[in-house]
Amino acid sequence: MGKRGDGFLNHDLLAGEKGPQDACGVFGVWAPGEEAAKLAFYGLYALQHRGQESAGIAASSGDRILVFKDMGLVSQVFNESDLKTLQGHIAIGHCRYSTTGSSVWENAQPTLRATNEGSLALAHNGNLTNTGDLAERASGEGLKLDGEITTDTEIMTALLAGSAHRSVEASAIEVLPTFEGAFSLVFMDETTLYAARDRHGIRPLVIGRLARGWVIASETAALDIVGASFVREVEPGEFITIDESGLRSKKWAAPIPKGCLFEYVYLARPDTSIAGREIHAARVAVGERLAIEHPAVADMVIPVPESGTPAAVGYARQSGIPYGIGLVKNAYVGRTFIEPSQTIRELGIRLKLNPLRDIVAGKRLVVVDDSIVRGNTQRAIVRMLREAGASEVHVRISSPPVKWPCFYGIDFATRAELIANGLEVAEICRSIGADSLGYVSLDGLVAATTIAKDNLCRACFDGEYPIPLTDPRSLSKFVLEDRL
Repeated sequence: MGKRGDGFLNHDLLAGEKGPQDACGVFGVWAPGEEAAKLAFYGLYALQHRGQESAGIAASSGDRILVFKDMGLVSQVFNESDLKTLQGHIAIGHCRYSTTGSSVWENAQPTLRATNEGSLALAHNGNLTNTGDLAERASGEGLKLDGEITTDTEIMTALLAGSAHRSVEASAIEVLPTFEGAFSLVFMDETTLYAARDRHGIRPLVIGRLARGWVIASETAALDIVGASFVREVEPGEFITIDESGLRSKKWAAPIPKGCLFEYVYLARPDTSIAGREIHAARVAVGERLAIEHPAVADMVIPVPESGTPAAVGYARQSGIPYGIGLVKNAYVGRTFIEPSQTIRELGIRLKLNPLRDIVAGKRLVVVDDSIVRGNTQRAIVRMLREAGASEVHVRISSPPVKWPCFYGIDFATRAELIANGLEVAEICRSIGADSLGYVSLDGLVAATTIAKDNLCRACFDGEYPIPLTDPRSLSKFVLEDRL
């Protein structure tokens, strides 16, 4: 198992507000005659938006699994020589944003454990809600857990690999029903690629076909980048096995679909499709609904790039107000090895966004963004636009107010930090300094997805959690660290 260095500062130059973060992106490939690790690298590149803290790839040519992982972006972790060491036609990859366990190298994925027949590597997107109970079970079965590894993923790997008498496939069918919460998994032994999705299908997972092989990925955009054709989604409660005999499927649980609604708002790439619905089209439709529900008298509609762009297009189309680019995003600002100075920290949002003064000066603006978490970002944007000469700033949000935390794989702020939890819309409007503020309704957002409301997890908006939160210990990001 390799790593490049001992540390990565993991500083985000955008000071002030941490937006919603997804748990991870996962990618798996079984392709005889191909350099699977390189396919995994490009697949992870396409999934980089789902996690920027660490990245890793495991590969096998049939006799042993090698893992290379480190802290940082995919492009920072791997170089050509690293990928050449990861020989084989089977590989899994992972890019991480931590939702259980600290952001340290020991918690980077894929994980690796010995089995009775070899070894097992695993990558996980989601978050379990019974981590404490599973840790006790693993301990009771004599499965030693490294004290430095404090993730639900490590426990899942230990339980799947721990049987001395069962194959990986048999172990998965027995163990998967004990996992509660959200999980989309890709895992592998020396000869076989596996995938599994929780019975609610909260996090996305899709199957793609190569000319000679198969791909499993978090999003369809990752299939596109490696030239795989979309076959279908991994169904909720489904377990997939891929080897020289082909692809086999088993149902380990009856499906109870509850796909994450926030994937449509922010998390998924706009060029991804979920449940047959193109994300870009859904976001444009949300913007159209937003214009109907919250019209404004204005000269221009501008997005907060990039996540607000499709909804801004829809708002402009529906309202008849011209669409324009009023904010420019610096695409190269992100994580860095350099500690920002206090002066740089105070600049905050200006490092990432800057107004086009000639465009916004003297204009009444509709500014479309995807969500408001703490409100710091929107407050800074409104202030910037006013300083650039905007005469009015009307903020429109393409999701309902986020009032509840997520325990299924998105790292929001705590409920106490969510601005919509304590303030009414008019109060939030005053807090961010806007002339007006409008959120799309929950029904409007759901309608844009074309998915039945009962088949979506809406917990961050309405507090209705589809998976019971029965283990209070598992509600903490540091549930396993707290046990040490």
